[in-house]
Amino acid sequence: MDTSKTRKGVSSQLIMAFALLLLAFCCLFPFYLVLVNSFATEASILKNGYQIIPEQFSLEAYRSIFYKGSSTLKSYGITILVTVTGTLLAVIITFMSGFSLANERLKYRNGFALFFFITTIFNAGLVPWYMICRNLHLYNNIWALIIPSLVFSPFNMFLTRNFIKGIPSSLMDSARIDGAGELTIAFKIYFPVCSPVIATITLFYALGYWNNWFNAIMLLDSSELYPLQMILFKIQSDLSMLRDLTNVGLSDTVPTESFKMASAIVTIGPIVLLYPFLQRYFTEGLVVGAVKG
Repeated sequence: MDTSKTRKGVSSQLIMAFALLLLAFCCLFPFYLVLVNSFATEASILKNGYQIIPEQFSLEAYRSIFYKGSSTLKSYGITILVTVTGTLLAVIITFMSGFSLANERLKYRNGFALFFFITTIFNAGLVPWYMICRNLHLYNNIWALIIPSLVFSPFNMFLTRNFIKGIPSSLMDSARIDGAGELTIAFKIYFPVCSPVIATITLFYALGYWNNWFNAIMLLDSSELYPLQMILFKIQSDLSMLRDLTNVGLSDTVPTESFKMASAIVTIGPIVLLYPFLQRYFTEGLVVGAVKG
């Protein structure tokens, strides 16, 4: 065995390991700062900035979110309901569209694909979107948070179509010979095979619904239906206004900076817990779906 080659191999592995550790540190360190400083007092943040270990700890920022009578927990439930329902419907619609465009028996499928592609370039604008939502009675109800964002992303649809086109067509032909219908082929045969790309678009849609606050601003008047992002936005606005109205001595007690950190932790927590379960499928589906076809 050549010892020089062995040493080179060990050295290269050490360099790669160091580079990965450095990259992981760069990704995790900002998250650590957000987490730690969410428990810091407002005075310590204003005095020393964001510290690795704050001088003083406080739960005031979290009390500002989960105060007595706060609608934060209710908004959490609304956001979870909207995210689960909207993601489920959007994934089904996107998969059926991708499956149809990958089906060679569908006439004018290239024309339909071009139609979907044009929507990624041209947009009708905000006013037509708002008028359509009002005419469909998607205003001041829970469906206003689901249906306007339900129109699937063409990118996700093309990602699904490309993944399905990479599956051998003999699978579909053999299913048809056995007498299976199109829905049976789609959901009992192809849907399980497409689990990587399904997990990928599920994560995309879930992130979109979870972080969506625009629909609430445009289509909701009732605060009873506000999602989590909208509630935190209103609390942040109220704290900023209170700080502007008070004098300098009292403004230090208003947790505007620590509140930003605490709201980030509250909002990204569920997504951080969900991502590890979808990571393997997410990576595989994104790479394969983008290359095949």
